Amino acid sequence: MSTEEVAKSLLLPPYPEMILEAIESLNEKVGSNKSAISKYIEGKYGDMPPTHGSLLTAHLARMKESGELLFLKNNYFRTDAPDAPPKRGRGRPPKVKDPNAPKPSSGRPRGRPPKAKDPEDEAANPPKKPKAAPAPAPAADGSTPAKRGRGRPPKVRPAEPTAA
Repeated sequence: MSTEEVAKSLLLPPYPEMILEAIESLNEKVGSNKSAISKYIEGKYGDMPPTHGSLLTAHLARMKESGELLFLKNNYFRTDAPDAPPKRGRGRPPKVKDPNAPKPSSGRPRGRPPKAKDPEDEAANPPKKPKAAPAPAPAADGSTPAKRGRGRPPKVRPAEPTAA
């Protein structure tokens, strides 16, 4: 660095101060974009270093991450500004719940109501015994058939005659 560049960089305030000053003096209702901030800084402080664009981008990103600036619709706002829009997350906002609204609780539990038990009905109809599964019929060759599995059964291939 030459001595002129060192002297020039010592005269410039830090980038965060210049950025906050630019946003405050531009005083735009919809916020200030990066090019407007850059033009203001270049107009006020004159010749800037050749890396001004990348330095401005880096400082804007750092200030946005730290919470000093709010970035909305490609514009930057000061977070402590009274006209700054509220920070919103992605997606649809939740419905506003009225604290005075009565709760829609009914005395009934959810689900199907149980059947009423009548002692006379139980005496007239005794509980049924569970049916036993029928025994599988024996196959033609005398062995018990295999239990069928799920899905389509495999294709039966014809037996090849043996050469005798």
